[in-house]
Amino acid sequence: MSEFATRRVMMVDTQVRPSDVTKFPIIDAMLTVPRETFVPDDKREAAYVGENLALAPGRVVLEARTLAKLLDALDVQPGELVLDVGCGLGYSAAVIARLAETVVAVEEDERLAADAQRILSEEGVDNAVVVTGSLAEGSAKCAPYDVITLEGGVEVMPEPLLTQLKDGGRIGAIFMDGAVGTAKIGYKIDGRMTWRPVFNATAPVLPGFRKAQGFTL
Repeated sequence: MSEFATRRVMMVDTQVRPSDVTKFPIIDAMLTVPRETFVPDDKREAAYVGENLALAPGRVVLEARTLAKLLDALDVQPGELVLDVGCGLGYSAAVIARLAETVVAVEEDERLAADAQRILSEEGVDNAVVVTGSLAEGSAKCAPYDVITLEGGVEVMPEPLLTQLKDGGRIGAIFMDGAVGTAKIGYKIDGRMTWRPVFNATAPVLPGFRKAQGFTL
């Protein structure tokens, strides 16, 4: 077993399983997808550390525990279409691609998007496609989605994303309030959203997901 494969097993055994993530497809995906391939070359040694890993200003690969717990709560099914917002270099998309039928991954940083598509292709992930564009705008062309995941923090949820969620669909995001964050799952029922908090987590707020600042005198 290679050194990185050993670290992958350690990550699952120390970060994922102890966090009450028990769904086999998630465990299997995290044991299989080489996280070190989806980070910048100078971060490969840190790929399996239990924290968010910086990719670009305000952009991270979510720590394994956070991503696994979010996917566990979303309960992605094999026939579902997933929109992955802020995919960075594609790690989350590669993991979700092993759970879902198809993943549409949105990335507005053109360099990250190009690298993500290249890495996903090299890794043989043929059911995930990277779309370059505004994170807050999602990807209306392929909507509606069964599930939407956000790979970073949000203060407000942009309306276009809620519009692109199928009725009966789920959306998972980390809502940030200052330095404190709560991962929540939103359910769309009869066109209305209901949100349920599931666990505590933190991540930098994605571009386009900050509250508008009010004027103060």
